[in-house]
Amino acid sequence: MNTLFEIPSPFPDEPGTIRLLEPPGSDAETLRARLLDGSYGRPFVLEHGGLRALHFSLGYVQSVVKVADPCTLQLGYAQRMMAFLLFHPRPRRMVMIGLGGGSLVNFCHRHLPATELAVAEIDADVIALREQFRVPPDDDRLRVVHADGAQFVAVHPGRIDVLLVDAFGADGLAEELASFEFYEQARRRLSANGVLVMNVAGGRETYARHVERLLTAFDDAVIAMSVREDGNYVLFAFRDVAFEPRWKFMRAIALELQKRLKLDFTAFAQQLERGQTLRLAQRLSA
Repeated sequence: MNTLFEIPSPFPDEPGTIRLLEPPGSDAETLRARLLDGSYGRPFVLEHGGLRALHFSLGYVQSVVKVADPCTLQLGYAQRMMAFLLFHPRPRRMVMIGLGGGSLVNFCHRHLPATELAVAEIDADVIALREQFRVPPDDDRLRVVHADGAQFVAVHPGRIDVLLVDAFGADGLAEELASFEFYEQARRRLSANGVLVMNVAGGRETYARHVERLLTAFDDAVIAMSVREDGNYVLFAFRDVAFEPRWKFMRAIALELQKRLKLDFTAFAQQLERGQTLRLAQRLSA
């Protein structure tokens, strides 16, 4: 495990211990000041009360894991991103853009043993912190690659069953993914019944064009759900434009998934159905 430099949290409302990718003997007061004024510019770990979080700033929590069980999903948006299983219960190949603190990687690696996982992370410092979040070492099912997510998807061999996009920097959703070409390429890389899942957050001006371009690339075959406790939205875009969820049939799938994975898939299915009825994705692009 990487040796990290530790200081007490300088944030009045966020107590705990801060861990930084800095050498022993670093100037703690200078680092403290840079964390407080937002000029530090590198990811850091904040641990308190048995939880370990990845931050670029206090503006966005990149990921949270429970130290005693890093394979549980603590944040509501991460739990809801797993609702893709309602549509695609047994994916063979998954690609994730954005490693973050690895909570989704940890969960999928544990609970989807037949699924190959490839993770593209553009920030080498985030990858350097993977052991802090108990991300498993690369093996025959998992590989974490230092790469631009859009480029990684464009050259990925074979079809992708599920593409998870959870790529945030210090200022919100990654600008590298804002182009229509990315979403068009992503759709082409999906398998026939593949699904793209994207987490968006922040002010609507920061994500509306992402949603608009996603809708255009996927011919409006997009369903959104709200994550009220986190202030996020999760969007599900389907390669098959004729796809129509069978909501009544899905209830049985939700109960089975809920029993196996201990997440509230019944509520997720209801929220998705409501999101489709209200055309929430289309509203988010306005």
